[in-house]
Amino acid sequence: MTATATRGRADIMSGMRRRMVLRAGFDPRQVGKAYNRVAEPSAPAGGMDPERLAIPTNQAALEEMLGDSAKMQKVFAQPEAFGEFITNYARNTHARDLSIATQVKEQTEQILANWLRENQPEGVDRIDLTPKAVVQTGNARNHIHNPRAMGAVLDREFTNSAEYFRTIWHNANRTADMQAKLTRVRNAFSSTVPSEGGFLIPEVLRSELLAVALEQSVVRQRARVIPMETLRVPFPAIDATSNVSSVYGGVVGYWTEEGAALTASQAAFSRIVLDAKKLTAYTEVPNELISDSAISFQAFLDQIFPEALNFYEDLAFLKGTGVGEPQGALSTGNTAIVPVAKESGQVADTIVWENIVKMYARMLPGSLDRAVWVVSPDTFPELATMALSVGTGGSAIWLNNGVAGPPMTILGRPVIVSEKAPGLLGDQGDISFVDFGFYLIGDRQVMSAMSSPHFKFQNDQTAYRIIQRVDGKPWLQSAVTPQNNGAPLSPFVQLAARA
Repeated sequence: MTATATRGRADIMSGMRRRMVLRAGFDPRQVGKAYNRVAEPSAPAGGMDPERLAIPTNQAALEEMLGDSAKMQKVFAQPEAFGEFITNYARNTHARDLSIATQVKEQTEQILANWLRENQPEGVDRIDLTPKAVVQTGNARNHIHNPRAMGAVLDREFTNSAEYFRTIWHNANRTADMQAKLTRVRNAFSSTVPSEGGFLIPEVLRSELLAVALEQSVVRQRARVIPMETLRVPFPAIDATSNVSSVYGGVVGYWTEEGAALTASQAAFSRIVLDAKKLTAYTEVPNELISDSAISFQAFLDQIFPEALNFYEDLAFLKGTGVGEPQGALSTGNTAIVPVAKESGQVADTIVWENIVKMYARMLPGSLDRAVWVVSPDTFPELATMALSVGTGGSAIWLNNGVAGPPMTILGRPVIVSEKAPGLLGDQGDISFVDFGFYLIGDRQVMSAMSSPHFKFQNDQTAYRIIQRVDGKPWLQSAVTPQNNGAPLSPFVQLAARA
């Protein structure tokens, strides 16, 4: 068939369709843009026209109609009539309540996303299924993922941590695509931290590593985390030591008569400077594990590195010296710590109920709903046998029987047993009562990784190194004397030594 004949036949068919649409009562310009706009034909013999039937607008009206036998007989008069009736009711409901369609859409997208995660087609790049709210605001758990972090530009380069570490592995059989990725990762890091060798870790992988660590951390999940855009970030603090005559270091409130002169007051502000310190995690991996077992290698990386980083990070946040590492919240360099003296005649290396009560009384009142007890493991026997003396008798306080486990709370606040507590039983710091909301963590939010083929060449192993930069300091620089001029209060309370 020639092109001219084909065009002529198409014109004829188009004209016939237009005439059919016009005879049916439709505006040809509206075809494909609307439905339910037909002219009202006569009702079919022995039946009813569903379009002329009043369609219920809610559940109650539908139930009423279903109970009307006369109307329902008309609906069931023809087999197709009932289907049309249900379709029209669904359209009415959809037009009246768009939230139903929204819910269906959300559930459909969620099911599709889960299926794609579990059944990712081989050879197809992973689809970005990150919720837009998470991308905009960061991870809900303490904002771990930051879309403005340095590694965010690499988020779509790798599907998981194993692919990333296999790519930077020196023995990798790199394709052109892998080599291009490696170049982008190296260039991204050298443009931000040119003095260090290595490869920038994508932000989504960095946040996944920290998410595992967050579950086990003592400090990070309870502290105030400050994103650091540079290696040094000043943060405002209030220089307050007493609330007796003023609050916030100098703000005074006055009751003033109408028209009287106002008395000026001013808060004394200071600043805390966070300097990013370098934390390095190092491990040696057999080359067979990297080349032969990608699944085991990924499990190794996803567990070992986060747990190691978390351990040493937590250790510094609790008792770091502040020299080349963060200043620990419970270290001797924290000038805001309030030590609670032992009881008169108290036996060495013991903890009594009076110690606990007095420590609780020295916590800032506003921190009582956030503070936690951090105790050394060797304090457990003392806590488990702690008793309240009543006359010549007494009763157990913390552990009433040996059937159930310990409640893991004291005076309603959680008890965290940690080997990173700064003191052994009897030393200051073996038990502390702390509000970590008064501890600042400066997070540079950048990680780098590097592999070395040389150090363990004779053992056929690859040495991996991960570097992250963080800092930490107490926010409050001294204890605060309360307004009633009582004993100083602080968010950092420790039981003094009982030698």
